[in-house]
Amino acid sequence: MKTGRIVPPGGWLGLLGGGQLGRMFCQAAQSMGYRVAVLDPIAECPAGAVADLHIRADYDDEAGLAQLAERCAAVTTEFENVPAASLEKLAARCQVSPAASAVAIAQDRIAEKRFISSMGVPVAPYAEIRSAADIDAAPASLYPGILKAARLGYDGKGQARVESAEEARAAFDAFGGVPCVLEARLPLEFEISVVVARGFDGEVVTYPVSENVHRDGILAVSTVPSPRASADVARRASAAALQVASGLEYCGVLCVEFFVLPQDRLIVNEIAPRPHNSGHYSIDACTTSQFEQQVRVLAGLPLGASDMLAPAVMLNVLGDIWFRQGDEAVEPPWAKALEVPTAKLHLYGKKEARRGRKMGHVTCLGADRDAAGRSAAQVAAALGIVYP
Repeated sequence: MKTGRIVPPGGWLGLLGGGQLGRMFCQAAQSMGYRVAVLDPIAECPAGAVADLHIRADYDDEAGLAQLAERCAAVTTEFENVPAASLEKLAARCQVSPAASAVAIAQDRIAEKRFISSMGVPVAPYAEIRSAADIDAAPASLYPGILKAARLGYDGKGQARVESAEEARAAFDAFGGVPCVLEARLPLEFEISVVVARGFDGEVVTYPVSENVHRDGILAVSTVPSPRASADVARRASAAALQVASGLEYCGVLCVEFFVLPQDRLIVNEIAPRPHNSGHYSIDACTTSQFEQQVRVLAGLPLGASDMLAPAVMLNVLGDIWFRQGDEAVEPPWAKALEVPTAKLHLYGKKEARRGRKMGHVTCLGADRDAAGRSAAQVAAALGIVYP
């Protein structure tokens, strides 16, 4: 069986991407004794601020990639839009997780839906749209629907709700005629996600199912365990997530997002080949966080337990709360929020608050889910966050 090279503490681990997911990876790796080199083109990025080395270069920069590979025994990525070709180049010189082949599938909604369907895991009815003629040929059953750009979409970007072929053509033109998928809108009951960690040797663990609320396409609240997912739904979602990870021969941390429909039908929405916003609760509420798992996989170490230590509610902190009093940014009342003794504040080190920008999160723990929810409601009220 294939196994990963063991990189002992004290060694260098590399990271493509300098955002907040990278920052939390750095912090987890450093707590285990590793040094981290981050490659990112932005001078003041969240991960670069805490890394042991920041290589300021584009993700496809030959010299930057060479420097990263020379310094690091193993390299991972913090977001899915890193060029797959860069991961292939790095894999020729060092250990890489996840593989370029898996990331390439997750980068393209068309390839992603084809792959998930090929695994026997259900997705929403859809049509591949590469031209206006494809819209004309799409079945009427896909309306009302959502037109989604196949690449570079996240947090609701690159998506348009459409009621007819005419609206779909207009949205397709607005996207610049890039390849898209036209997906039927389904009678959604609620959304859940499952975070999976899979090692080079095939060892796997899953995290408890998170129930998620999105606003304007951005995750707002995650509650764990899910209040509405039955034990059977949780079991089937976890099994499907493991099936996807195994089919991809995935090594690393992966999130699979699901729609739950009437009669507890499960549909995969999308996959994210990295730690996920909905798994941030694991930092405070689980034996091993999703970021420590990412380190363990990358370094070839055994996986940690993913058991929950306490129920949790995670509140996403967007830049909007800096502007509660108008157009001038005002620091939120952190002390008031932290009067809740089970609230755990995580800020990402971003210097400028902007509306819709992810600035941090707060995880509220509780003896039970209701207690965690009451704490989250108190924190949300203090910060001006809509809850639930």
